[in-house]
Amino acid sequence: MTSPTRIAVDRDALGAAVPRRLFGTFVEHMGRCVYDGIHSPGHETADAAGFRADVLELVRELGATVVRYPGGNFVSGYRWEDGVGPREERPVRLDAAWHSTETNQVGLHEFAEWADAAGLEVMEAVNLGTRGVAEAADLLEYTNHPSGTALSERRRENGRDEPFGIRLWCLGNEMDGPWQIGHKTADEYGRLAAETARMMRFIDPTVELVAAGSSNHEMPTFGAWERTVLRHTAGLIDHISVHAYYEEDPEDPASFLASGAALDRYIVEVAGIIDEVGATTPDGNPIGISVDEWNVWNQTRWNEVDKPRVFTGDWPIAPRLIEDDYTVTDAVVVGSLLITLLRRADRVSMANLAQLVNVIAPIRTEPGGGAAWRQSTFHPFRLTAEAASGRVVVPHVEGATIDTARHGAVDAVDAIATVDGHDVTVFLAHRDLHAATEIELDLGAVDAVEAVVVTIPEGGDRHTTNSAEGEPVAPARLDVAVGDDGILRFTLPALAWARLTARLTD
Repeated sequence: MTSPTRIAVDRDALGAAVPRRLFGTFVEHMGRCVYDGIHSPGHETADAAGFRADVLELVRELGATVVRYPGGNFVSGYRWEDGVGPREERPVRLDAAWHSTETNQVGLHEFAEWADAAGLEVMEAVNLGTRGVAEAADLLEYTNHPSGTALSERRRENGRDEPFGIRLWCLGNEMDGPWQIGHKTADEYGRLAAETARMMRFIDPTVELVAAGSSNHEMPTFGAWERTVLRHTAGLIDHISVHAYYEEDPEDPASFLASGAALDRYIVEVAGIIDEVGATTPDGNPIGISVDEWNVWNQTRWNEVDKPRVFTGDWPIAPRLIEDDYTVTDAVVVGSLLITLLRRADRVSMANLAQLVNVIAPIRTEPGGGAAWRQSTFHPFRLTAEAASGRVVVPHVEGATIDTARHGAVDAVDAIATVDGHDVTVFLAHRDLHAATEIELDLGAVDAVEAVVVTIPEGGDRHTTNSAEGEPVAPARLDVAVGDDGILRFTLPALAWARLTARLTD
């Protein structure tokens, strides 16, 4: 047991409001995310449109608020027209991004109706890889214009009388990446994004637009890309994207557990560039940061094992791609990344856990119509989305630190709080792999306390995963004692993520 960690939350030190879009997710036409994931017509729970009711229930339970669609790399070669109209007349295409066959049985209409049933706001991406201004404008007109034009009437003929009313739009995806179909220089993309944004605003001034930032912090063009794109698009866009994935080096788990520090630094750097350029939205506010792809992802395995197999041979329909099995350790890191997103809510306008089902996802299904189940990472996301509301408060933390090779010394306990009226919620990630720690938490006078923890299950280890056969990694009750001095005391196990909610008495 280490010495106590003391945490104090000053509920009067209110920071930014919690953006509900912070708890977004992502559905791409990739692997088994759509087909054999959310959509499986032969499954016993499938509805008339082919969507699985059991998966839908888990999506609702997860508590996500926004869904980015249909890509991702997929969108850079996608023709949106292929996914509308009678299903039996839709073309089957090769998907060059993921070396797959796209049947187009799920398109805009089907997905928007499913998202509505799931309680998700659609964040639509347009193809700026193989297409451009005209095609983006056509899609917007088809989607949002009421009636009376060729495209809006086509939508009505296809069964949607009222507009979809999609507000959020991504201007392409990862255009800085040489792997991207239609890869561009910063100047090429910045000018195309600006002209696309201008045209889309002519058609529908109410849209919110997201420009593509760097694909990751390690890109050689990071920083210069953002500056160039923002100079082209400032005054036309509302957000710029950040994509961030983290994986464990088996020789350096401490750095992996401190991934939240890396994301924090990334966000701060992008915010600094926005301020340096003086980039503002059409309303004159600083451009927001959309962390519209983030997660834990074993990219080393993908590059060394999976990708060489996927990109040879046939063009399968919905092959198994990056279906990582998430561990207790991964769950704690995901929880810590959520803490970082909340801490930076003053600059982060939205975020999307990538992806939703099967593909590096909190929800998994067995191939061929088997059971659906929750991965370990499902739980910190659900518990945060469920309780984070009101305004953010950054606690004062005094306790042990952990030395990491990549990020230097970091707090052993990462913490953030939200205050909503008389309710305060504290989110905690304990990064120490070896020792439990006693927590002394000062919230002021409290009336009722409830706490849960996600940690190593009895009989398991930090590599324990969930599966269709069972979900050993799940929230458990955390015992909290309220002292005569009003201090809350409890023990956080080694490697744990916890949520504590209290009702204040005054």
